[in-house]
Amino acid sequence: MRHPPRSGLLVVGAAVALVGTAIAPVVTASGATPACTVDYSVTSQWDTGFQGGVKITNNMAALSGWSLTFDFAGGQKVSQGWNAKWSQSAATVTAANESWNGSLGSGASVSAGFLASWSGSNAVPTSFKLNGTTCNVDTEPSPTPTDPPPTTGSAPKLRVLGNKLVDADGTTRRLLGVNRSGGEFMCVQGYGIFDGPVDDASVKAIADWKANTVRIPLNEECWLGLSNIKPEYAGANYIAAVKDLVAKVEAHGMTPLVELHWNYGQYTGNSTGCSDVHATCQKPMPDAQYSPAFWSSVASTFKDDQAVAFDLFNEPYPDRATSTTAQAWACWKDGGTCPGIGYEVAGMQDLVDAVRGTGAKNLILAGGLAYSNDLSQWLTYKPSDPTGNLVAAFHTYNFNTCAGESCWNSTLAPVAAQVPLVAGEIGENTCSHGFIDTAMKWFDDRGLSYLGWTWNTWDCSSGPSLISDYGGTPTSYGVGLRDHLRALNG
Repeated sequence: MRHPPRSGLLVVGAAVALVGTAIAPVVTASGATPACTVDYSVTSQWDTGFQGGVKITNNMAALSGWSLTFDFAGGQKVSQGWNAKWSQSAATVTAANESWNGSLGSGASVSAGFLASWSGSNAVPTSFKLNGTTCNVDTEPSPTPTDPPPTTGSAPKLRVLGNKLVDADGTTRRLLGVNRSGGEFMCVQGYGIFDGPVDDASVKAIADWKANTVRIPLNEECWLGLSNIKPEYAGANYIAAVKDLVAKVEAHGMTPLVELHWNYGQYTGNSTGCSDVHATCQKPMPDAQYSPAFWSSVASTFKDDQAVAFDLFNEPYPDRATSTTAQAWACWKDGGTCPGIGYEVAGMQDLVDAVRGTGAKNLILAGGLAYSNDLSQWLTYKPSDPTGNLVAAFHTYNFNTCAGESCWNSTLAPVAAQVPLVAGEIGENTCSHGFIDTAMKWFDDRGLSYLGWTWNTWDCSSGPSLISDYGGTPTSYGVGLRDHLRALNG
């Protein structure tokens, strides 16, 4: 759903504490200002890998180009990164400026991040050089490796079997629930991490509707901790908050469906949501610069917990930018330089590869064109998934083009006959539930899945919103979904 910007929102809940405790910076014997300072941090760590970052501050004369070098002492190996050109030779890592961030004035700072593997220990580098000059260093120690988010409830580990979703016992499952919006926009707007409370009571209220799935929209710049996001809402803090919500969802027996909603890349073409290059609105496609790194990090974080499902990208709309349907679907699958889109695109195949490259076997959803409302050629352009755990995602609202049984019969039914189909968003802007009643019956009759948009206390005529408070009191629109889920699962 392309919801309106949430400016002026009340920040609810406290920020999560930073991983690790900062060590006091090294100072020179003379007390002189160091030529440069490097803050090194580990924002997330799992059994075989970690996400790290550096913040470089230049205290010398202004630089027109920069290159940072440091040595790993624990066998770590950088696999990919952002905001710099990353390379590694033996133990020596080099991060060189991109074409657009080479200028580094006196007193100015620049941040860059990376993903890397480790084994045995994840020792913090002790020496950094900027253009050959040794820097004093302020470091944050590596966090202790942690187990996957706990599953204290009965959230199933899902996989694809034919055109059905099944659990570990082979029992057919459907994803029926709600979207919990907020993680995609609060952080980038500087108001918090989630819109409203995400404590146990608020998650239990979702479960009390007899929902079994919660879709959690995310922001790639917030997850990766890029420099334009307030640090209290970015990187380690953001990741920890998402992991905590995922654990709460699972503790109530529900499937967490984490999803990339807002991403980097400047788009000013048809149906543009904003002209900002940053992840402040819905873009037509994922970006090659950050989206694969986002999914590598997310997949690495949750790969040992197959109760978590991944939705690759909220609502692709390259069809609004390109001149032909064939170009749009080719862009959707393979990315690259797409007509009408000014940034390098990551296609669905790129994102599937990023997830599977970590060893993650979690369920993956991929939505089609026209804001996930068009699956007409989804089977033709279906990405290759070595695990076979790929699902078609569809969104439908009363104001969409494909919003009736005739279209669903002609375009959705053939897809659902071959692969599982999940309507990741259903809703209407009428403050009633006549449309979703029809949609839910159509999906029920075919054993398909659907999630209502959205579990947020917005205006149901513009949101649309399912609830009027986080205790689960439904709006007149939300009554339809709540009563239907309770009738199915009560």
